[in-house]
Amino acid sequence: MKINRLLFSIDIKAEKTKIWEALWNESFYRDWASVFFEGSYAITDNWKEGSKVLFLSPNQCGIYSIIEKHIPNKIMLFKHIGNVLKGKEQPINDETKTWSGATEIYTLTEGTDYNTLTVEIDVLDEHLDFMTITFPKALEKVKHLSKNQ
Repeated sequence: MKINRLLFSIDIKAEKTKIWEALWNESFYRDWASVFFEGSYAITDNWKEGSKVLFLSPNQCGIYSIIEKHIPNKIMLFKHIGNVLKGKEQPINDETKTWSGATEIYTLTEGTDYNTLTVEIDVLDEHLDFMTITFPKALEKVKHLSKNQ
């Protein structure tokens, strides 16, 4: 199984602070993340750099990650570590080793009339089609949330 790097971007006519809020405010996050899986949510210590984040579905399964870098309104970099089952972090096993260390980076770049949100994400072959179709929909939702606060 190999990891693929996907790149998505969207231009948003909204202030950077509003876009950042749309991405990481808890209720907004739940809204756009539900595009991937209905009821998705994150458990986080206020998205602090160096802290752990659990990205979960309603049945408390998902992945846990570390926030490697967080510069508000500019960049958020996640390093994905392992699986979560029923709310408990699982030890790294052979399956997890194939993707542990994969990253997901959100970057905001200032333009003249708009700001550009770019997402770079490492994805396994088995999730490639799903992410290629679904991520642009999630970004459209972020754009909508940014403009309608």
